[in-house]
Amino acid sequence: MIWKAGDNMKVIQCDVAVIGAGSAGLSAYRAARTHDKHVLLIEGGAYGTTCARVGCMPSKLLIAAAETAHAVATADGFGIHVADMQIDGKAVMQRVRSERDRFVGFVLESVDGIPEADRLRGQARFLAPNRLQVGDDVEVQAARIVIATGSRPAIPDGLRELGTHLIVNDDVFDWEDLPDSVAVIGAGVIGLELGQALHRLGVRVAVFGRGDRLAQIADEAVNQKAIDSIGADIDLRMQTEVLSTHLVGDEVELQSRDANGKTRTERFRFVLAATGRRPNVDQLRLEVTGLQLDDKGIPLFDSLTMQCGESAIFLAGDVTNDRPLLHEAADEGRIAGDNAARFPEVADGLRRLPLSIAFTDPQIASVGKTARDLEQNSYMTGTVSFDNQGRSRVMRQNHGLLKLYGERGTHRFLGAEMVGPRAEHLAHLLAWSCQSGLTVGQMLDMPFYHPVIEEGVRTALRDLKENLLKQVNDIEHCSDCTPGI
Repeated sequence: MIWKAGDNMKVIQCDVAVIGAGSAGLSAYRAARTHDKHVLLIEGGAYGTTCARVGCMPSKLLIAAAETAHAVATADGFGIHVADMQIDGKAVMQRVRSERDRFVGFVLESVDGIPEADRLRGQARFLAPNRLQVGDDVEVQAARIVIATGSRPAIPDGLRELGTHLIVNDDVFDWEDLPDSVAVIGAGVIGLELGQALHRLGVRVAVFGRGDRLAQIADEAVNQKAIDSIGADIDLRMQTEVLSTHLVGDEVELQSRDANGKTRTERFRFVLAATGRRPNVDQLRLEVTGLQLDDKGIPLFDSLTMQCGESAIFLAGDVTNDRPLLHEAADEGRIAGDNAARFPEVADGLRRLPLSIAFTDPQIASVGKTARDLEQNSYMTGTVSFDNQGRSRVMRQNHGLLKLYGERGTHRFLGAEMVGPRAEHLAHLLAWSCQSGLTVGQMLDMPFYHPVIEEGVRTALRDLKENLLKQVNDIEHCSDCTPGI
């Protein structure tokens, strides 16, 4: 229902208001609509999800071009000699932008399918727990609200003075040509993926990591293998602090200091800030909702219901600062939208096993629980190196390490961390096994073809099984040692 209130303020009443039309917001809208509720979708920026516009898809387009260039550049390892390879930066970026726009177009078609009366454009902010102001002249009165406002790149204060020479991943995919040099600040997933791709496309790249961990890898051995493998391909500088940056003509002069205290001064065309993302909560005026907020200003919420306390407000997607991945955002949106529509009778939703992948070369992946999540002495590990794994050597992709975790006593498979060839596929295989609750023995009973990379998983499973069995006392092998039997 819509009516005028006051001189110029239009008031809209609805059952559920969803703030944000990204992956989580669209999922929340559709879930709430299945309950035959009046749902309003509010968006303050351009339609089209982070994944389609500046995330998953355009980055993979750039990576695909880089992989092709790398395959040609290293073909001589197979006895195939390619003379005078040339990388046309304008053509590379033209394809990235064109295909990116196609993916965004699919999202826009989906949004166009939503009734116009259910869509509202403008920045939203809370006036009360159940009231929003959108733009300057609209008030939304909603019985329940889903916050799905996403996130944005976090930019260190010391870099802001660089103006147009400071870029974030969003900017890369609008380039019309490849630059000659880029300094990447941050050795997380975004920094590694883009840094390695640009390097392989002929851009001079240095990746600066302040800490000693790549892409939040928990296991020390896997992390070191990732550093060694990826560092052999690109200029990767871990435990290095950026001391200063300033403009000199049309370049950025950057001074850094490594772990040994050695300083270095260089010039780059651009500085790419890949230092994480910041949830978009600062413009929402959440203080008027009465919700309990964490130290980053994000409402505390139940990850199974997405409900904030006992309120009629729900969170979904990257704004939660929990699992900033597309499949998680879609799941959270579905749960939040469903529970917003059924409020106050909320229910736990399906949260899938944690699964994350970095599309570097070699790829990095994490499945389920790792040493960071497990109690000491509650698990055993099994490992395999890909350095001499058969199919990996055939493809000249024999770099990496896989570590598996199994529960002592039950032998239940708990999770894995890896850096290695085609880890995206191994990770899915292991995630399905783990979410299905399989034991290590049951996984070993599954078929393994030859020669495939998955045989490396079998080797690691055998190692894990042997280590688990070492913990079994002789008496546990006795089927029934009850006296008198």
